Amino acid sequence: MDEQKPIDPIAQNRQQLTQLLVNKSALKQDIAHETELVFKELKATIKSELEALRVLVPDDRVRLYFKERGEFEIHVYVGSDVLVFSLHQNVFRLPDSNPLWGTGYFQHDERHGYFGVIYVYNFLAESLLQNRLSDSGYLISRIFLNKDKHFFVEGRTQLAALFRDTERQQWNPQICALVVQMCFAYVLSFDLFIPPYELQDEISIYRDWE
Repeated sequence: MDEQKPIDPIAQNRQQLTQLLVNKSALKQDIAHETELVFKELKATIKSELEALRVLVPDDRVRLYFKERGEFEIHVYVGSDVLVFSLHQNVFRLPDSNPLWGTGYFQHDERHGYFGVIYVYNFLAESLLQNRLSDSGYLISRIFLNKDKHFFVEGRTQLAALFRDTERQQWNPQICALVVQMCFAYVLSFDLFIPPYELQDEISIYRDWE
């Protein structure tokens, strides 16, 4: 009987590392690529939607334009607001505590639980135009996309309630247009309220006058 060769722990570890690189790293690259394609589609849809709105709203005082800030960020001026669409460069796994792991779609294939993310922030237009660095912006939505372009949305907008069924929802041009329009509608519907007098009865000499 031939003697069994002792297990080489170095070779065994290398094999495990190879599997991780082939499976997990390649998966993340695929998801990152798909999310970049979706982000480019969002840019094109935003441009098209702004052009359509400009025809309907010819008043030049109403802001309807966008600025690209590098390859993965776009600032969309809509009236008195700015929507910032930003593509995150990393791929994330849903935490184990997320209830989506209890659904059949995610239990069937763990890879479904890895997502690229696009963030949507809202700022006042004057905050960016006047470089008011102390002004705050708000995260209104996060769009999560997996390797098959199945997705869900978190956030303040109606999108979060509308797009929750990751298994049955797959990104397409119609959904892209709907996401853009609903983000526009959210910021246009949000009005500033005058703060209480007591909160503004004292001011620093270094504070900008508004």
